[in-house]
Amino acid sequence: MVSAGKILYVGISDTPAWIVSRANMLAELRGWTPFVALQVEYSLVERTPERESLPMAGELDLGVTAWSPLGSGLLTGKYTKTADEKANRRLDKAKFKEITERELTIAREVDRISEELDCTPAQLALAWLRTHPHVIPIIGARTKDQIEDNIGCLDVSLSTEQLSRLDAVSRIDRGFPHEFLEDETVRGFTFGGMAGRIDNHRKS
Repeated sequence: MVSAGKILYVGISDTPAWIVSRANMLAELRGWTPFVALQVEYSLVERTPERESLPMAGELDLGVTAWSPLGSGLLTGKYTKTADEKANRRLDKAKFKEITERELTIAREVDRISEELDCTPAQLALAWLRTHPHVIPIIGARTKDQIEDNIGCLDVSLSTEQLSRLDAVSRIDRGFPHEFLEDETVRGFTFGGMAGRIDNHRKS
């Protein structure tokens, strides 16, 4: 499609990291057009792409477009600030599962910090996403007011302390092998005592 001039770039959505990585390696070896972008679900209530997809995107220099950045509406505040059971049922249907207490805890912390910054919960959730390199949120606004509210995230700046609070409440277990490889003893064996210097080199 690219060679024929019908499209300029190719992206891929909701695909395991190993498949995207393998496809781009084959494209590089054979002179084909690689993927330049990855689309995944990513938000404060869905951070599992941090295990494989986002690190891969960083290494392969892929742009990331995040769908459902507001967690199917959970991070807009309307579900934590209302007793509307009908609204809550709509969210359950949208997410194809029941809302967990963990997700509600995250949403409530978003509410608290948004009040501190005098912004809306949606603006805060989108501003958090924008602190991540390569990530561009896909807004799903249905009205002019929602679009204007979402765009307001550009004026929201999060402090280090507020980012730490959001990270703490929404953190996920990275699982094996990531947590195993981050163990200081394992890193000592792997890098022969040079792990610190390697980390500093990567940061520079």
